[in-house]
Amino acid sequence: MKSITRVLSLLAMFSASLLANAETFVFTAIPDEDESRLQQRFNKVADYLTEQLGVEVKYIPVKSYSAAITAFRNDQVQLAWFGGLSGVQARRIVDGSEAIAQGYEDQFFKSYIIAHKSAGLTPAETLSDALKGKTFTFGSKGSTSGRLMPEFYLREHFNAAPADVFERVGFSGDHSRTIAQVQSGAYQVGAVNYSVWDAEVAAGKIDTNSVQVIWTTPTYPDYQWTIRGDVDARFGEGFKEKVRTTLLNMTDKDLLASFPRQSFVPASNADYAPIEDTAKAIGLID
Repeated sequence: MKSITRVLSLLAMFSASLLANAETFVFTAIPDEDESRLQQRFNKVADYLTEQLGVEVKYIPVKSYSAAITAFRNDQVQLAWFGGLSGVQARRIVDGSEAIAQGYEDQFFKSYIIAHKSAGLTPAETLSDALKGKTFTFGSKGSTSGRLMPEFYLREHFNAAPADVFERVGFSGDHSRTIAQVQSGAYQVGAVNYSVWDAEVAAGKIDTNSVQVIWTTPTYPDYQWTIRGDVDARFGEGFKEKVRTTLLNMTDKDLLASFPRQSFVPASNADYAPIEDTAKAIGLID
């Protein structure tokens, strides 16, 4: 019995040694919410990936959308949870990189235009000309749902750039800050990711007597997991497909709530052609 216990102990030590000496697979995520929340969300995902992939997986936070793209370009991370625009930008920079999975909801994402009660705006099915002359904040400059798509529809409606429509235009940095700035009245109107808004309403963090949704964009593809094209060479043949399968097979409700998504579905670079076309149309990429 002692010999069996010793053998099992040695095997456990050997396995731990192999894991310690193996190269670490690193991922990040765009900072669309408060950093402490992101750390809590994605450390759990890292544990899940470590268990399923058989390599050590680590999540590293970044301070901005552009920092996430830079980390991916510089191979500081091999996998990233990007928004639609940041994913397009990253894949254009890193040859061979690929969108491998998206949230079920990301096939038909949307943005909300929200307004403080002092703006005197009411919910409508179309953008209102009464938006002219208000103060307006986007989220991050590189956000699909907090900047790219809302700006596209604003330009389409007003036939003018936001700076020519609004009294003052800001960029809050993330969706939670956009909500806070409009709720406080620092800005009268803002553009926000619908899922962050809905989650914060459900959590009782928004005073809907002070701020409300006044318009919803048409749907578009958004968040996705993008992986570098050289991972098979570094982590073994078939590793990319193993990562894809592991993400698609994520069924734990607690893990999925970290995003929040009901499940992950297959994605490809071609799915994000509408985002790339829109970014070109308003001059965000060449």
